[in-house]
Amino acid sequence: MTLQQLKYIIALEEYRHFARAADVCNVSQPGLTIQLKNLEEEIGIQLFDRSKVPLKPTALGMEIIEKAKKILREADEIRDFIIHSKDTLQGEVRLGVISTLSPYLIPLFISAVKATLPEMHFTIKESHTLQLMQDLETGVLDVALMATPTGRTGLREYPVFNEPFVAYLYPSHPMAGQEFYALLPEDRQELLLLQNEYCYNAQLLDICAIEDGRKIKGQFTYEISSIETLKNMVRADLGFAIVPELSIAHEVDHKLYKSFADPKPVREISLVVAASFSRKLLLEKMSESLWSCLPESLKKEFSYRKIQWNDSPYFVKSTKGF
Repeated sequence: MTLQQLKYIIALEEYRHFARAADVCNVSQPGLTIQLKNLEEEIGIQLFDRSKVPLKPTALGMEIIEKAKKILREADEIRDFIIHSKDTLQGEVRLGVISTLSPYLIPLFISAVKATLPEMHFTIKESHTLQLMQDLETGVLDVALMATPTGRTGLREYPVFNEPFVAYLYPSHPMAGQEFYALLPEDRQELLLLQNEYCYNAQLLDICAIEDGRKIKGQFTYEISSIETLKNMVRADLGFAIVPELSIAHEVDHKLYKSFADPKPVREISLVVAASFSRKLLLEKMSESLWSCLPESLKKEFSYRKIQWNDSPYFVKSTKGF
């Protein structure tokens, strides 16, 4: 029994004529007749007395038609509820954010989203990429703000902006006095990575054309878990770093960082959801809020090359077993 079959018997009851009912239902008369026969055989009840002109429902058929009308009304209510739920801008959103982005963008986003989504409550979780993807797939999170593409078929990605990477240099670095940074061979040996940030590290290694970050000499044995710690180590002449542009938005000493020449290496930042997520209007409003709070430098058009991470040899080797 299908909703379409119920629509057919309701139309037959209303118009009492196969041809007119078929026309109203946008189906051929033979098609409607076959569907009626299939339904009657399934339930074991004759719904219409075909010997009558015009067509007339049987007594049991009329009771079933009345129930069918109720079922279709309730189905319409469910459809209306789903449409309303998709478009509602109220309730709670569980938002995950990668830790290399959260400290710099989330304070700006919170200020902007208060005006755009005043009736939404956001619970924000900062974590690394692998954990965020797992939480999206298991339903722990509704939305994640992270670098893409993920390569996961069960996730949907909605790009918001491209964030350039910049070189972070110690004061005596040979490129400190140049307008743009160009990679030096010795920088590959001094590149500082973040512990457990496999997607972020994979992007840095791609920029520096290094296949395996574990082979970099001079790495410290203790864990570096934040970009701010990493930058402080560069200031102390303990290494070289590549950081996202938002992390230096409020830096006073412009000599410590240099942009890459065009095409600039960038990471694509997207809102990511599970494939079953249906609240598209919410995503649109969140994207608008994120875009509105970005520095003007990130809104301008520029030549870039997107740095991916999910297909990096380093990422594949480092995350094996997760």
